[in-house]
Amino acid sequence: MKREYAVADESGILFATPGFGGDEITEEIPLSGGKTLLVCGRDAERRELLEKLREAEETISAKEFFLSNMSHDMRTPMNAIMGLTVLAKKHIDEQARVSDALDKIETAGSHLLSLINNVLDMSRINSGQMRVVNEKFSVGDLLHEILVIVKPLAEQKNHVFRLDTDGVRCEAYFGDALRLRQIYVNIISNAVKYTPPGGEITVAVSDRDAGDGRRALLFRCTDNGIGMSKEFLDRIYLPFERVEDSTTSKIEGTGLGMSIVKKILDAMGGTIDIRSKQGEGTEVFVSIPLSAEADGARENRLAGKRLLVLEADEKLCGMYARTFGSLGADFVPVPEAEAAFSALADADMRGEKIDAVILGQRIDGDGDRMGIAAYLNKSRPALPLILISEDNWPEIEYRAQRCGIGHFIPLPVFPRTLEDGIAAALENVSDSGGAAYPDLSGRRILLAEDNLINREIAMEILSMTGADVSAAENGQEAVELFASEPEGTFALILMDVQMPVMNGYEAVRRIRASGKADAETVPIYAMTANTFAEDIAKAREAGMNGHIAKPIDINALMQVLQQARG
Repeated sequence: MKREYAVADESGILFATPGFGGDEITEEIPLSGGKTLLVCGRDAERRELLEKLREAEETISAKEFFLSNMSHDMRTPMNAIMGLTVLAKKHIDEQARVSDALDKIETAGSHLLSLINNVLDMSRINSGQMRVVNEKFSVGDLLHEILVIVKPLAEQKNHVFRLDTDGVRCEAYFGDALRLRQIYVNIISNAVKYTPPGGEITVAVSDRDAGDGRRALLFRCTDNGIGMSKEFLDRIYLPFERVEDSTTSKIEGTGLGMSIVKKILDAMGGTIDIRSKQGEGTEVFVSIPLSAEADGARENRLAGKRLLVLEADEKLCGMYARTFGSLGADFVPVPEAEAAFSALADADMRGEKIDAVILGQRIDGDGDRMGIAAYLNKSRPALPLILISEDNWPEIEYRAQRCGIGHFIPLPVFPRTLEDGIAAALENVSDSGGAAYPDLSGRRILLAEDNLINREIAMEILSMTGADVSAAENGQEAVELFASEPEGTFALILMDVQMPVMNGYEAVRRIRASGKADAETVPIYAMTANTFAEDIAKAREAGMNGHIAKPIDINALMQVLQQARG
């Protein structure tokens, strides 16, 4: 017997299967929009149809809820952007008010971008287009990038934020660092979001053997925030779900974050476990099996070196002592500036050379690392100064370099990274990424961008470096311009991806295959709004060296431009 059913409203039957009416109507189900589902057929068929109906109704309800929330959440920052723009134009001659408006516009724009990214991520995942890449990455670099994003959010709410990396044994892995960062930032951001001011958040990262030659990278985030009910925990991975109560009514978001996290973890073969209790807090535990880089024989480049370290943090001093001791380097720890100056004077009297000075995360006394660096640089200009810090280097880079700091090692730092960073400083090889706005006078950059406004913005930013910029409006023009100029003309090529006539991927392939002497070596970076991991991988497959996301991240662009100084 065929299943027979019909959907009807007050005006009659809207849809019916062939042969409807052969059985008595056994159930009437009210639907949204004033419609009614009339069901007939065998019990098993009826149960199957009812189950599909419930699933469809839940999906429709969730999407309606999502659209309602998104309408509000996206209009809120957009309203701020538009309103503040009007105010800035009205008070254009009042620098303080314009500056304040621009700061708020930047904040609102960042929030709006995060909402858009979540929606696009979910769309990409649901369409089966998400791709997990497998590239080498540093755990230290990954955690530093995460700290740069989440610590300012925690500081705004006066949270006590702790990061424990004592359990990390392997520093380098092969996997999708971009997706890992997305997972961890989402989880920590939720902890910040749902923990009241003055609360505590602890993140612990470790690893352990996972079998098959792999190691499990373990991540645990614990907070003492508002927590979640058991009922909500049962729904937490469903799209569009958000904790809603009197304390969270003003918290914005799509409700997509944890659903995206779960789907990415499933694609990576990872697991997630969440334990929470209302009023007491939440603990999130993530485990991801990854291939670890094997430890090979390494040249000891710090043996016999003498290092003066300004650091008042006992835990970091302990790590330095263990690392330097295993490498045969002398380690002179001092907690504040006066002790450092005395140690340098004593070394001079004894005829002992100090090979480098490390400025740590916490220095007792006034703790002004830049002031200390400026004094040391003036009195001992040949002495390498190394900054080891949680700071976002691009934000402090210009001032740091003016004070004589030529090398930066991000926290959290692990033994191998510490050794490599100090060795690079001693060998006078800059690893800091260069000046915030590097001097590119005499250098020429090829910019391929079809959108007029985006092209003007990019050219204005590039002009701050003193570079000569040649612009192309599509991929074909970029290829022809590159081919028409002598070898070595362009120090860098910035390539949009979606352009008329010829897209960026094809343009890069043709440039690389053009046969010019510098065709295979000229740095080419995608500068595009296509920002998914698979887009980055596609850019590399086409022959690009890397990827810069739009809206343009100035810090990322400046780091790329650094190499154009040649």
